Amino acid sequence: MELRRDWGESLVKVKLYVEGGGDGCSLKSRCREGFREFFLKTRLKQRMPKIIACGGRKNTYDTFRAALANAKDGEFVALLVDSESRVIVKNKPWLHLNRRRGDQWKRPREAGERNVHLMVQVMESWFLADRDALAEYFGQHFRASALPAQRDVEKIDKKDVLDGLSAATKACVRDGYNKGDHSFAILAKVSADKVTSASPHAARLVETLVEEASK
Repeated sequence: MELRRDWGESLVKVKLYVEGGGDGCSLKSRCREGFREFFLKTRLKQRMPKIIACGGRKNTYDTFRAALANAKDGEFVALLVDSESRVIVKNKPWLHLNRRRGDQWKRPREAGERNVHLMVQVMESWFLADRDALAEYFGQHFRASALPAQRDVEKIDKKDVLDGLSAATKACVRDGYNKGDHSFAILAKVSADKVTSASPHAARLVETLVEEASK
């Protein structure tokens, strides 16, 4: 999507390559729409990036690398993936991805720290920042008390996040939390303000995209 400043003539292209959406076109479309609805609730409303759902984690990294290597002048290309574990070193996402067993990704020559962003520790961590939205989405029999009590969402282990969602929703009409069925619909509903207030990495993502789209 081409984005134009409201007050100027310069053309800015911002592309965000996102982990998620599986292998099917339908789920990728829901992934794009979920992120779009989330970003519409931020200052990106008038500066929406092009969102590319890439499916699996490694494919997302590889697709991002190719896009970055072939980026045109004035085009900003960013990667968004789960951290999968707690991030120890602040503002060094490439270091985290390089050290993490299972990734060990090297930073592309063309990439800076602003080109990579993390959902810490998984996208579902964002949902815990807005428990009211979860309760509204799942409705009757939703058990908020089964969610992790820890309010610093980035410190909650991935397993605890997913286990908590499963336990909180197992008696609901929607038959319990299922990533493919529910994740992007919930993403579209959560408060972006609550998420960015609870997650410094989410705030960093939005701020970076706003700044790059505004150039």
